[in-house]
Amino acid sequence: MDFLSTALPPIVISLAVILLALIFLPLKNKRYPPVAGTVLHQLAHRRTLHHYHTELACRYKTYRILDLFKYSVYTADPANVEHVLKTAVGNYGKGLYVYNLITDAMGDGIFAVDGEKWRHQRKASSSQFSTKVLRDFSSDIFKTNAVKLASIIHEAASCDKSIEMQDLFMKSTLDSIVKILLGIDLQTMSGTNNDGIRFSNAFDDANGATLYRVADIFWKIKRFLNIGTEAVMRKNVKVMDHFIYNLINRKIETLHKSEEDDEQPLKKTDFISKLLEAKETDPKYLRDMVLSFIAAGKDTTASALSWFLYMMCKHLSIQEKIAQEVREATGLNNTSSAEEFVANLTEEALSKMQYLHAALNETLRLYPTVPMNARVCFSDDTWPDGHSVKKGELVILQPYSMGRMEFIWGDDAEEFRPERWLDKNGNFQEESPFKFIAFNAGPRICLGKEYSYIQMKIFSAVLLSNYIFKLTDEKKVVKYKTMVTLHINRGLHVHASPRV
Repeated sequence: MDFLSTALPPIVISLAVILLALIFLPLKNKRYPPVAGTVLHQLAHRRTLHHYHTELACRYKTYRILDLFKYSVYTADPANVEHVLKTAVGNYGKGLYVYNLITDAMGDGIFAVDGEKWRHQRKASSSQFSTKVLRDFSSDIFKTNAVKLASIIHEAASCDKSIEMQDLFMKSTLDSIVKILLGIDLQTMSGTNNDGIRFSNAFDDANGATLYRVADIFWKIKRFLNIGTEAVMRKNVKVMDHFIYNLINRKIETLHKSEEDDEQPLKKTDFISKLLEAKETDPKYLRDMVLSFIAAGKDTTASALSWFLYMMCKHLSIQEKIAQEVREATGLNNTSSAEEFVANLTEEALSKMQYLHAALNETLRLYPTVPMNARVCFSDDTWPDGHSVKKGELVILQPYSMGRMEFIWGDDAEEFRPERWLDKNGNFQEESPFKFIAFNAGPRICLGKEYSYIQMKIFSAVLLSNYIFKLTDEKKVVKYKTMVTLHINRGLHVHASPRV
């Protein structure tokens, strides 16, 4: 042990001091979020994942979850959300990590990519979605499908049969978005399109498997070996691809046959026709675009409508108040037929439904369609709350948890109260998009936000003006299913009766 008493050369001491300084001094000026749990805790709470993260958000606002190889940073602080989505938006994106998680299902669609690919799709999409032609075309489709849905409910109400509304909403929104995108009538709602039903089921399963990858450290090995959840994922993606490519091919064939036929009004109305006219003909590009917009237009709106109807069943006085507002806005009573009713659902009438709009927002506050939103930090950063984030860390924004934070919404944050969205005159008032991020915010705000509101208001107005909805089993506790989008687990079973 004599070597321990030997004096070290001054240069060695100097190098050691410099090395220690390089390791520890940077940490002195940085404050990282507390570690609140591990990926194993997430797996243990996978069926109630959003409850688990809400409890942590109540305790810390911003915190980290430890994986085997990295940290993930979660925040429910609106100031941090604004920083990520707006102030420093260029420093946060999907990154390779998120891209790898979702690309098997979503390809290179707008929700999976960054940079030039994202900008190109965003520009192509925004130019189409901003046109009055597409907006009017969409409204007509929503009204048509709302009438079809009302007729199904009428038949069930006449027989006093229970109705699974989430399934009907999923089918009706799929029919609507495919008609908007491709001008094709799927007829999924009528039950005559088995391909559409298979696609919808495959999409939902792939949705759940994608989120499971976040907590499954072995998912890449499973994918390589084609076993377990990854084998199911691959099978579902094949079903999705078959369905989407068939739709695109049908559309291209129809356009080719009608190139010289000026009597087809849908030729220049639907979204894909516009892209094809702009020489966007790569099948993979079209597949990814179509699938991305089906994801945005089917699951999100159907989920929101399902939770909204659930809230209406839990708050019958609010349901009645909305029905009364709808009757006043349209000038019709509840003896009018569904066809007669939608004919009076003008833009002006919809704009008068301020309480309905507030109730929809209140639903999305408590049950956001995308309960967690992931980004990757591209370079070291410090957030407004003083916490530092490292390059490569996964950042999770938490719409579900934020909707339940008392420091954001007050002591009644857990209550369903549409009035919080109204001013003293009963007019709807917006909240900061960085505390209410159901439609994202900043440069990546949802392009289909207004379309979603129009569809939700049309469907809600048609249904609530004609029927009273109650849960089939009023004692049953409705739970969510842990997926990328917030579905009601095992569906929403209700009874409908004519509103007298």
